[in-house]
Amino acid sequence: MGVDFCTNWCYLHINVSELVMRSTINLDDSLMERAKSLTGTKETAALVRQALETLVRVESGKRLIALGGTMPEAEAAPRRRSEVGK
Repeated sequence: MGVDFCTNWCYLHINVSELVMRSTINLDDSLMERAKSLTGTKETAALVRQALETLVRVESGKRLIALGGTMPEAEAAPRRRSEVGK
């Protein structure tokens, strides 16, 4: 993490690649091989990152679905027809 200073103000510059949490995890070898063959991802770190991103996306979707139907009086938003089809 770097901090850049100016004469009257300062700002914090954070490099995303520096925001890495290291963990030691035990993974099932056959599950890892299956995941690697299905995704084409060979790097374990990239595969775990991809799996976590997918998990977050799926669980976020489940939470959104759970909110469905809480406003029965709500009307559907109007849709615009695109100009591409004309």
